[in-house]
Amino acid sequence: MTSEQPPAPSATATAPDAPRGAPCWANLTARDLQAAEKFYGSVLGWEFRNTTLGDHFAVALSDGRPVAGIGALAADLQIAVGWTPFFFVPQVDEAAGRIRERSATVALGPVAFASGRALVAADRDGAVFGVWDGRLPAGWETWHDQGPVVLRLRTRDAFEAAIFYGGVLQWADGTPDGCTVDYEHEEVVVRSRAAVVARLGSGAVEADPDPTVRPHWDVQFPVRDTEACVAAALGLGGHLVGRGTTHAGAYAELRDPDGGLFTVTTARRPA
Repeated sequence: MTSEQPPAPSATATAPDAPRGAPCWANLTARDLQAAEKFYGSVLGWEFRNTTLGDHFAVALSDGRPVAGIGALAADLQIAVGWTPFFFVPQVDEAAGRIRERSATVALGPVAFASGRALVAADRDGAVFGVWDGRLPAGWETWHDQGPVVLRLRTRDAFEAAIFYGGVLQWADGTPDGCTVDYEHEEVVVRSRAAVVARLGSGAVEADPDPTVRPHWDVQFPVRDTEACVAAALGLGGHLVGRGTTHAGAYAELRDPDGGLFTVTTARRPA
């Protein structure tokens, strides 16, 4: 992989039974790979290994299991630093067509890798997400079942967003390997194999100058102690955006030194 291409899942094993439309990976685009490894290694306790995608990409490990990917950007690329969730589809070209049919934007790709193909898109409200068609990381089944990454879409209208993503990712189409969608407590709840894998909530403001208020996918990492993560982040040049407590647990919204937004939470799933 070169730094001119979007990061994609580092695939070393085939997962033919991957649930269609389910989250399958999360990637960070960073300005400096080593600096990002130092920051996230200290804040989240991750270790890192190289991949077949080249020197600009690494896979983060927690207790020896893959959690997420980090890819370095070329300095002249006009791509925002940040976390992007990827969703699994059988055919990335068909997904690209469904995105365009719904008046959204395919920003990059489809791009071919040795292990599959990927694209990065923005939905109609500007939230960025990725689509992956190919092999998945070794240990992916554990990734899916244990939920080391929690996804929550902050959007203008959750019902409208559910229709968009449901059409693009083929949620709730009645097939046994697909995701189901329910409406609970004024949120859209997405389940894969009976596990909650994402929530979609209303209230974002598209033109707001604060990126935490604009529509975006909030990538959350379950941790034991949010305050320890906050202290580590602040000590390495990160910023605390906000903190609070819900019925599911405590959380803290953070910004890494490059500006990438992420959340640490004691909730194990988006409950």
